[in-house]
Amino acid sequence: MSLLVVGSIALDSVETPFGRRNEVLGGSATYFSTAAGFFGPVRLVATVGEDFPQEHVEFLAGRGVDLAGLERRPGRTFRWRGRYEFDLNAAQTLETQLNVFADFRPKLPQGFGGSEYVFLGNIDPDLQRQVLDQVKAPRFVACDTMNFWISSKRESLLRTLRRVDLLFVNDAEARQLAEEHNVVQAARRILSFGPRALVVKRGEYGALFFFGEHVFATSAYPLEAIFDPTGAGDSFAGGFMGYLARRRREDLPTMRKAIVVGSVLASFAVERFSLERLTALTQEEIHDRYAQFRQLTHFDELELDAFADAKTGR
Repeated sequence: MSLLVVGSIALDSVETPFGRRNEVLGGSATYFSTAAGFFGPVRLVATVGEDFPQEHVEFLAGRGVDLAGLERRPGRTFRWRGRYEFDLNAAQTLETQLNVFADFRPKLPQGFGGSEYVFLGNIDPDLQRQVLDQVKAPRFVACDTMNFWISSKRESLLRTLRRVDLLFVNDAEARQLAEEHNVVQAARRILSFGPRALVVKRGEYGALFFFGEHVFATSAYPLEAIFDPTGAGDSFAGGFMGYLARRRREDLPTMRKAIVVGSVLASFAVERFSLERLTALTQEEIHDRYAQFRQLTHFDELELDAFADAKTGR
């Protein structure tokens, strides 16, 4: 298994109705690596400042993440500060300090260019293609994006999409990218841009997966307590790509299972702040929740004679 992630590492300050945390470990590459690490080693490419706590480096290394691509540069680490209201569906960004991340130019260390599975985190689409230029012959490439890149660098993003196998977006981003109101129609148009598969994340309503003419829907796991949605999408992607890389298969049945695995990891990520829950998570808990997901979505075959009885009044 050779899985590469290129994205951000940040220090997040988060406030929700259930508490707050100041300058905790965050960033797309961090959540992705932690989630994907349950299935095998991850190669990480990112940049941090000279103020980045060494304990966070040791945490990632302890999770089996190959940090040969982690660059420490003079200056301050990328910081994000946000707030969630009671519905927890969208973050209100209060402050963004790009710092050293503003000049991030991903450079793959020796050996990383042979990675079979690649996840391009939510970074400038120009940088996403620069990464792909350094990867020799990837087996499967997935990427994430956001409304900012869709509106400000649309043509660049479309060039990137012609080189990836799968795109992760939320439903609002799918509509914006496709310029279609209906999510299903939006998905069909996005697939025409180049990717052969699409995941539309719908927060508390689960996710939709489009693969050719196939559509697969999964619900979100019903949780009694949600503390912090930050990183849920990247944890989802990490679970999905980690499972896919572990199985080394990209057929429809495998990717359907990967969708559920991603949903499982995302459901754990939101139960505590930052990476607190993923840090304490066990393989047994992942297996148990996957089984619970199966129970939630299982139903027996419909007996058609029930309709005949109703029609005849019997």
